[in-house]
Amino acid sequence: MLPFTRDQFLAVFVDYNETIWPLQFTAYLLGVIAIALMVMRPGQRADRIIAGVLATMWIWTGIAYQAVFFAPINKAAYLFAALFVVEGVFLAYAGLVRHGLRFGFRPGPAVWVGIAFIAYAALAYPAISVMTGHAYPEMPVFGVTPCPVTIFTFGMLLLTVQSFSRWLLVIPLVWSLIGGSAAIVLDVQPDWLLLVTGVISVPLLVFRDRRIARRQSTT
Repeated sequence: MLPFTRDQFLAVFVDYNETIWPLQFTAYLLGVIAIALMVMRPGQRADRIIAGVLATMWIWTGIAYQAVFFAPINKAAYLFAALFVVEGVFLAYAGLVRHGLRFGFRPGPAVWVGIAFIAYAALAYPAISVMTGHAYPEMPVFGVTPCPVTIFTFGMLLLTVQSFSRWLLVIPLVWSLIGGSAAIVLDVQPDWLLLVTGVISVPLLVFRDRRIARRQSTT
């Protein structure tokens, strides 16, 4: 049993979206920049910027959404906020400090699933929200709310070209299970995909990394 009602949950998004307006456009712009850099200007500088974008989305969502707006109706959100901030710090450290995240397109199923997740988070998600009766501001928005951020992150991580620390997958996987399960209970249909994003992404990345390791061992 959740400690809040569906109406209370949706009201949080209304309050949150109206308060942070027009930062939603900034979030979309950052997402476009990240994708454009990966496609048109791949390299170390682009990798660091993309990692910085992902880190910013997680930290912002943890503090602004989870801790400030969601916590008043669900005290567990303080824990969620801490997890989101930790994930943001992990992404910043892995991508900006250690340059352990390298983005690009390597042939394989992970690439196509990653592209699908990105398109879903940025385009299909808001469309489904509107079609199911939850137009703006009563809906989660790309880049500034937990579920779209998690789906987008899995999509971007699937578009890496080499292995990275598996620790980066733990918190997104945990949130995909928590948020996805709650979405089913609350009947938030755009979030239903979240429940399987981690279950799909983690095995794909493990399989990809093993395949890369086998190729390197034979050369």
